[in-house]
Amino acid sequence: MKSVRVNELVSPLMETIGAVGVAVVVIVGGGEVIDGNMSVGSFFSFLTALFMLYTPIKKISSLYNKMQDALVASERIFFLLDQTPSIENGTQNLPEKIESISFENLSLHYGEKQALHDVNLVAKSGEMIALIGDSGGGKSSLMNMLMRFYDPSAGAIYINGMNIKDFSLANLRENIAMVTQRVYIFHDSIAANVAYGKEIDETKVIDALQKANAYDFVQTLPEGIFTHLDEFGTNLSGGQRQRIAIARAIYTNPQILILDEATSALDSESEKKITEAIENLIKDKITFVIAHRLSTIKKANKIALLKHGQICALGSDEELLASSAEYHKLKGLQH
Repeated sequence: MKSVRVNELVSPLMETIGAVGVAVVVIVGGGEVIDGNMSVGSFFSFLTALFMLYTPIKKISSLYNKMQDALVASERIFFLLDQTPSIENGTQNLPEKIESISFENLSLHYGEKQALHDVNLVAKSGEMIALIGDSGGGKSSLMNMLMRFYDPSAGAIYINGMNIKDFSLANLRENIAMVTQRVYIFHDSIAANVAYGKEIDETKVIDALQKANAYDFVQTLPEGIFTHLDEFGTNLSGGQRQRIAIARAIYTNPQILILDEATSALDSESEKKITEAIENLIKDKITFVIAHRLSTIKKANKIALLKHGQICALGSDEELLASSAEYHKLKGLQH
């Protein structure tokens, strides 16, 4: 607010100073001309020079304000850059084949708020684990800990029996792909969007697009895989953007896959194509699906129902229908 006040004061202040300055020059200079101490030409030359000086001075005052804003911003940026991350980097690389991921007695606090409490879950290679429940139940927090955006307040996550903290952050995240409901598309070619920071291999890009059921529509575009997309993919439909995101995940060939509401905003036809693409993607991987629509998790090996940060029910669709009143209620609401 102080910055805004100062910025708003500069213009009227400069106008006032300029007007007073011109008035003083006219009075004093006019007196000098009348007394014969200055010629009319010299007076008007001085007055013209004064008017010409006004605009540069006004620009300098505006530049000073911008510099002050930039200095404050830079102090905050460098303060953040100088912070020591609370997440410590490990040194080990992930095993070539991830056989299991275990969440053991896991708890997480955000300050005073408890997001997860005493969560136990095991996922094995080739399995799809569905995480369901009300918003705020802890589904995203669980996946954030798997990617080590947060470390547990208690308990631990193990990959093939090794604590996840022992692994290099870069190596861990290279082995995880995430497909979200909102896909970020860069203002670049389709090939670059699929490769996403890695070297573009045309054969691999085309293979990934085919497996994602996206190559058919890409072929119809003017320059194929080298067609430039608008930022956020505004020149694609929602289903097409999702298939590009799935192709991106296939291209990286991760060992762990996270699908966060990947089909929730799509029509039935697009959802069918994307479901088929996901089936091509999840083979021999450990897949976690965060879902609100239970129709998207029919093929899940395990369904974990989270409520208030705890797993209140765990099992297959049939097992939960038989044993969990909460799951039965959710299922009934979506029919």
